[in-house]
Amino acid sequence: MNAADEADFAAFVATRSAALLSFAHVLTGDRHDAEDVVQTALAATALGWHRLRSKENPEGYVRRAIVTTHLNRQRRRPWLERSTGEVPEPADPGPGGAEDLDERDAMWRVLATLPPRQRAVLVLRYYEDLSEADIADVLGCSRGTVKSQAAKALERLRQSFAPEEARS
Repeated sequence: MNAADEADFAAFVATRSAALLSFAHVLTGDRHDAEDVVQTALAATALGWHRLRSKENPEGYVRRAIVTTHLNRQRRRPWLERSTGEVPEPADPGPGGAEDLDERDAMWRVLATLPPRQRAVLVLRYYEDLSEADIADVLGCSRGTVKSQAAKALERLRQSFAPEEARS
């Protein structure tokens, strides 16, 4: 990497690393895993930065690398996935906040039980606000796969929050 590429990459990391880490934290559900995934994705991205910096959206490429790295880690070591109970929360819940926090905590716990690809689809759709086409591009799959994974994940969430008598 030449000096110009190195300076450009360092500037990119300095300005976007917090957002990338936040994205990875929601994706993985664990702060330490998020840091590992972001570091691995950035290391891989640094190698080809001279090609990427001229692209229209290098951050999109890095986000795809984060998702791919996370999914690959999940495929290789599924027995290491664990729920840590760490949930990003706002500092002040405000009026009626305790109930909102309980609901949000329950949602995070259920989200953590989803298979990695379903979780990635929901995070990209509802946290990153990406379209189905953009999600398909990030995950390297078809729009139909995105739709089916989202439908399965949302159904699982609905079942988890359905009243007991409705689950039977």
